[in-house]
Amino acid sequence: MAAAQTTLRMVSHADIKILDPIWTTANISRNHGYMIYDVLFATDADFKIQPQMAEKYTVSDDKLTYTITLRDGLEWHDGKPVTSEDCIASIKRWGARDGYGQVLMKAMADMKAVDDKTFTLTLKEPFGLVLEALGKVGSSVPFMMPKRVADTDPNKQIEDYTGSGPFIFKKDEWKAGERVVYVKNTRYKPRAEPPSMLAGGKVVKVDRVEWLAIPDPSTAANALIAGEIDLIETPPPDLFPLLRANKNVALYGWNAIGSQALMRFNHLQPPFNNPKARQAAIYALAQEDLLRAQYGEPEIYKVCNAPFICGTMYGKEYGDLVIKPNLEKARALLKESGYDGTPITMLHQTDLASSNQFPPVAKQQLERAGFKVDVLAMDWQSVISRRARKEPPAQGGWNIFFTTNITIDVDNPGTSNFAAATCEKAWFGWPCDPEIEKLRSAFLKEGDPARRKEIGFAISDRVMEQGVYVPIGQYKAFGAYRKDRLEGWLPGPVAMTWNISKKN
Repeated sequence: MAAAQTTLRMVSHADIKILDPIWTTANISRNHGYMIYDVLFATDADFKIQPQMAEKYTVSDDKLTYTITLRDGLEWHDGKPVTSEDCIASIKRWGARDGYGQVLMKAMADMKAVDDKTFTLTLKEPFGLVLEALGKVGSSVPFMMPKRVADTDPNKQIEDYTGSGPFIFKKDEWKAGERVVYVKNTRYKPRAEPPSMLAGGKVVKVDRVEWLAIPDPSTAANALIAGEIDLIETPPPDLFPLLRANKNVALYGWNAIGSQALMRFNHLQPPFNNPKARQAAIYALAQEDLLRAQYGEPEIYKVCNAPFICGTMYGKEYGDLVIKPNLEKARALLKESGYDGTPITMLHQTDLASSNQFPPVAKQQLERAGFKVDVLAMDWQSVISRRARKEPPAQGGWNIFFTTNITIDVDNPGTSNFAAATCEKAWFGWPCDPEIEKLRSAFLKEGDPARRKEIGFAISDRVMEQGVYVPIGQYKAFGAYRKDRLEGWLPGPVAMTWNISKKN
């Protein structure tokens, strides 16, 4: 009976309207993907790639052929077996959309099914990041789908949400703006290993998960304190004191590895089709003010102007750039760009606690440099839809938006979606720079670590020179949960709900 079910009620970081995690890079759609789909390989707590749906794999002596064998007992939600053809079609669709996938597919000569459970990936030349690509953590994740679904045009959204993951999406109970419902997949066969970040056994310990849309953070916090819900994925820092004061509530730093916040330009439309206008905006920004407004507590955020993450191998930093504004230089560059005073359209996701305070502060900073800025308030799902439009702002397009991504997805210059400058094929904003693409190609082919680092730094330089995107800083995500009810929340870059059990 429904009344006897164990239900986990949580408030996610955003409402979901787009259910295709390959078509969009929105984190909420990625989280939905982790609920209902599975992956061939996954990243464990030591950041090592481990087989997940794969039982085993081998690599030929010439490093050109990867042979992957699936685990026994893998089934789609409709009871049909997962096959090699399903996986090949899924890799192809993901590879057409994702920046990392595009790089992998460029190196690919062929993919063939050996039998129902075994298939091969054959490369044109050695590419040492095959498993890293298939085991990538953040958007877009190479989720496996049935062939009939994966054969959908990559530029169109899927309409069939059959997966093989630990939960089943209840489309009949989905109410946009109210709730998303998942139920335990009783057909799912977890791996035998204990869970380790996104690898290992995904053991579901509740019957049902409900994502509730409560856009007002204070209302959500009060619902948690009152026991009406069990978990909030990312409450805003200004509510931490209220949450800490309740003996039954605990804060949990589930994403200790952190995320990067960034500002994205539309390179197709004026004024940011001119690199001098992009540079003017960069010189106008000051990270500390932006980060303080967004995250509040200094222990949560970190000032960092490295496109590929401070403290990492490729995390080159750039002095005071984006740290301390240089308004004189910003105004000079803006004048040189020929900016005509037309207001730029900045999208403002009012309901997203990870980035909703950036636009008002950025507006003030850009206006000091001479820009005119119109801030267009909307929910995050509307931003996701609008950022895909290439028309001028007056026709439903945009000039600037803010977003975030987990650090381990953006610390590699050769594979970062944000760094790709592949014109019409690039991530939203569509930067177009042959020099970056030449460097990224050389980076991925280079076997010498020292030389690869040099190329990585050159890519970083080009990203900043061309204003491909603007690093706004780094932060850690904290959730809040009822410690008197829940246990087993796993740390990682995604708010995972498998392994969570309810005490009563």
